[in-house]
This record gives sequence, C-alpha cells and structure tokens, in this order.
Amino acid sequence: VANSETRVCIRGETGTGKELVARTLHEKSPRKGGPFISQNCAAVPAELMETELFGHEKGSFTGAASRHTGKFEQAHRGTLFLDEIGDMPLTMQAKLLRVLEEGEIERVGGEKPFAVDVRVVVATHRNLEEQVRQGTFREDLYHRIFVFPITLPPLRERREDIKEIGRAHV
Repeated sequence: VANSETRVCIRGETGTGKELVARTLHEKSPRKGGPFISQNCAAVPAELMETELFGHEKGSFTGAASRHTGKFEQAHRGTLFLDEIGDMPLTMQAKLLRVLEEGEIERVGGEKPFAVDVRVVVATHRNLEEQVRQGTFREDLYHRIFVFPITLPPLRERREDIKEIGRAHV
C-alpha cells in the first residue's frame, strides 16, 4: 500500500506505534522526497483546527498578524498524517471531506481555493464505526479515509516491540 495513493487508516491503542507505521508508509512511497507532516487532532482546540489544517491570511481574524501556512499546504507533494482523527469536530470533518474530494483548500480569510497534492494517512484509537452509528463521525468521511485499514495489536500482545518503539521516540 505504500507505493499507492490509497488512503490508509491505522487503528490501535495509544502508544502502539501508529505514527511509526505512517512514517514508514511515507518513507517507502513515491512521496518520500516530499514532507511528512503530522497533526494530532486531539491536541488542537476545535476553534483552531481550521487554521491549523488550512492556514489563514493576515488580518483574517483578531491576532492574525501574518499569513499562516496550514498543515495541508506544508505537506504539499508529501504525506499528511492526521492522528486521532476520531477526535476531530464534526464541522471540521465536513471541511476535511471537501478537501479529500476536491484536492483544494482555502485559507481562513482567503479569497479563492487552491490545489494541494497531499496523501492523507489517518490514525485513531477510537471505534469509528461506533462513532458513525452515534452520529459523532461522518459516514461519508469514514468511507473516504477507511480505504485500507491497518490494525496494530496492543503492545501487551507484542512485548518484543516495546524497546523498538521506545527507541523510535527518543
């Protein structure tokens, strides 16, 4: 799957090495010469998510003293890893879906969209199917990102990997 443009959803408990798998996919892909950009969706407050992913123009809101380049633009011709996608607010899920369908983004305060060439890899420790049933995750987005699932077993089932994962984080 690394050699394709297929979207990958990496599932597993926290700390199982999901980002290492995403990095490996990038490093073994035709995009390896491009950037690998990572964004933890759970670590960004909902009100800042749009500007983090898509950027903003100078003066687009109070405190926007300069143009900010978002993660999608930073990842142009590379890979964007969206960790903890299950924690993304519903409003942002709709905007992400549009980007995945159109291949274009628009900065907050921007006047027109522009194309980005990005492979999106996502990860989650949540049960996305259950979130879809509960209405907290968009079904159409689920189908866009859940093309090739990779499930990582818990570390308690593969203790031999603990040392390697620990080394990769140092």
